[in-house]
Amino acid sequence: MSLRAAVLGHPISHSKSPALHLAAYGKLGIDISYTAVDLTEEALPEFMRQVRSQNGWRGLSVTMPLKTAMVSEVDDIRGVAGVLGVVNTVAFEEAGNTVRSVGYNTDVAGIVDAVRNAGVATAPAAVVLGGGGTAASAVAALKDLGTDYAQVFVRDTGRAAEARAAAAGVGLRIDVRPLAEAAVPTASADVVVSTLPPRAADGLASELAGMHARTAGVLLDVAYDPWPSRIASVWQDGGGSVVPGLEMLLYQAVEQVRLFSRRGEEVNAAVIDVMCDAVGLPRRAF
Repeated sequence: MSLRAAVLGHPISHSKSPALHLAAYGKLGIDISYTAVDLTEEALPEFMRQVRSQNGWRGLSVTMPLKTAMVSEVDDIRGVAGVLGVVNTVAFEEAGNTVRSVGYNTDVAGIVDAVRNAGVATAPAAVVLGGGGTAASAVAALKDLGTDYAQVFVRDTGRAAEARAAAAGVGLRIDVRPLAEAAVPTASADVVVSTLPPRAADGLASELAGMHARTAGVLLDVAYDPWPSRIASVWQDGGGSVVPGLEMLLYQAVEQVRLFSRRGEEVNAAVIDVMCDAVGLPRRAF
């Protein structure tokens, strides 16, 4: 039986997930195909019905705009995904003749590991840009990093339900404000996590550049195509440290590979090295 996995989202042609996963499965010696599927939220239920009727599925990576919608499409939810109501990973588990779909969230660990790898131990002053599913994961990650309060800046304050729910779920105080007010708080933050789509932070970047802002903190820009983003370049020019979104993608993908391959701790430093090589990231110490 052929084994398969995929990344789902819209748009999806830019995704580096196939490169990461295929490199890992090749190193592990497992024949799992991994493709990118362009899928809208409206088409998700029918796609999941098809998946349930097919054999060989090991897992699904889930990206925008499907992370919240996937919650109602799985049989079970585990870990922080249940608290956040945000699923970026679906693993298929076999129990006798039954296959169950289980939702996880590996984005939180991906953000925490990426920020810690940049030398951040705690983040007293934190900012999140964006209010959707990935922002919800960022809120939970900041809580894990020891943050008690964060400012969340969104394009539409009426559409930040996922970030608000995440904050309530993990016990983090947040203040949701318009993106137009973000420049000064962002420049002075210890950690900034931008979950905005590609180029959506360009206006803020221009404001920071116009302020000649000194940026002493760490910026993680989840959007990694095109790279460097405008805000990443401005941040670095201001003296701050930049963590590319590819690092977050790497760290969350490592957890997915462990689930999809069912090899657990065999997904070791040697496997992670080839994943780094596949997307042009420096090799990481694990």
